[in-house]
Amino acid sequence: MGRTSILLIIAAASFLVIFNGVADALKEDSQVFQVCGKVLCQDCTEGWNEWVTGAKPIKGSKVSITCLDDRSRVVHYASDLTDDGGEFEVSVKKYTNGKELKPQNCFLRLVSSPDPVCNIATDFAGGKTGVKLHHPVVVYRDIVKYVLGPFYYSTPMCDEPDTSIVDSNDSKESNY
Repeated sequence: MGRTSILLIIAAASFLVIFNGVADALKEDSQVFQVCGKVLCQDCTEGWNEWVTGAKPIKGSKVSITCLDDRSRVVHYASDLTDDGGEFEVSVKKYTNGKELKPQNCFLRLVSSPDPVCNIATDFAGGKTGVKLHHPVVVYRDIVKYVLGPFYYSTPMCDEPDTSIVDSNDSKESNY
């Protein structure tokens, strides 16, 4: 083999290594997982049937997804607003700064409701405290989709006060 053949082989091998690296980078950028669900208003002042089946979608409600790394540091945050049907869909890239996000280290929660009456976040389905992603509903080619909820807001009249907190003033005797 001559010097020219060896240089051609080295050039071809270098080209393949570079092309493979570019292809991997494009593959990483194109892979996403999706998180979707619905946000509804549930009014406790209605009768039982209306309360259970009559929840109404909230347009413009904000949900957020937060992903942590293995050391519990926030590595990704995104939010979305619900559409007319109260539905949201957040797409999250599987790779951020060259590191893979693990969906099981992500959680979604309710952030805000634009409804002036129905704006108290409830913990039905974990919306108030946040719900972790566990099992995808759709896994097809490059698509992984998690469907959560539905999540609910309620009216202030339906909000139950937290009675687990003891007020230090309640334990003192009054001077009256």
